[in-house]
Amino acid sequence: MNWLKKNLQGIVFSFIIALVSNLLGYKFPIIGGAVFGIVIGIIINNIFNIPEKNSAGIDFTSKKILQWSIIILGAGLSLRQVWYTGTESVYVMFFTLLTAFVTAFIFGKLLKIPWKLKSLIAVGTAICGGSAIASISPIIEADDNEVSYSISTIFLFNILAVLIFPPLGHILKLSNKAFGLWAGTAINDTSSVVAAGYAFSNIAGEYATIVKLTRTTIIIPISIMFSIVMAIQKKKSSNADISVNFNLSKIFPWFILWFLVASLLNTLGFFSEHYIKYINSVGKFMIVMALSAVGLKSDLKKIISSGFKPMLLGLIVWLSVSTVSLVVQAFTHQL
Repeated sequence: MNWLKKNLQGIVFSFIIALVSNLLGYKFPIIGGAVFGIVIGIIINNIFNIPEKNSAGIDFTSKKILQWSIIILGAGLSLRQVWYTGTESVYVMFFTLLTAFVTAFIFGKLLKIPWKLKSLIAVGTAICGGSAIASISPIIEADDNEVSYSISTIFLFNILAVLIFPPLGHILKLSNKAFGLWAGTAINDTSSVVAAGYAFSNIAGEYATIVKLTRTTIIIPISIMFSIVMAIQKKKSSNADISVNFNLSKIFPWFILWFLVASLLNTLGFFSEHYIKYINSVGKFMIVMALSAVGLKSDLKKIISSGFKPMLLGLIVWLSVSTVSLVVQAFTHQL
């Protein structure tokens, strides 16, 4: 009862913003509810004084509900579908993923961007935009300003991709499957992948969506890798021997394991197509709710003080991934 009294107001506050954001997201699908949620949250937090009694619930929503949303979204993925599409697109996915991280860390170092911020931009571009940022941010203990900035950066290039990719795909005379693979590996957010894919053709849209869902599963190994990196960093900072007292259970992102379990249940046929649509809707709404809470904790002055360099990094990584996706397709005769 004390927990409910402590957290209820902040949770309800985040829920109301998410409702408004979700409606706006349906009206403007290119932007999406998650972006509306974080922007509205930032505006409210930086114009009005949010009562202190809301802070505990907002913090709970931005962390716990965020993790639960990732688990629920896992139930919308079939591991069979992921395996089939993955075998077809494995080379493109591998090289685009590698490109995103190598480019982010090389140019991030040159631009002197903090490690956590460039990590969020890298995973957001490499994997699946806001969902990947949402998964990694609690693992690397990124602050809310870093989460807000990285999502804003990813959002900008999602919009550009939706506008640029379809006409460019026709200019390059890409086949439906080649365009679907390009969109599925080089556009960040699922809604933007779907929008760009179907703008090219129905066949391209269907294939791009499957590629994108397959790409989403890479969250699991990447999350584990970041967990290990964080554990090593903490060991080094405490001047302790890494080989001593290394407790995997403490650094393992358990919500990612439950994400995999949910995907397995779907693969085994526990959920009908009707329920999968409902589950996906609930999971996406919870992400909007969690990111609304992140916005409510974000300081606009601190975000602005980060400057244009992280945005420049996002552009470099996005262009690199988009180019490599086409180059690998050309070498593997998939264009």
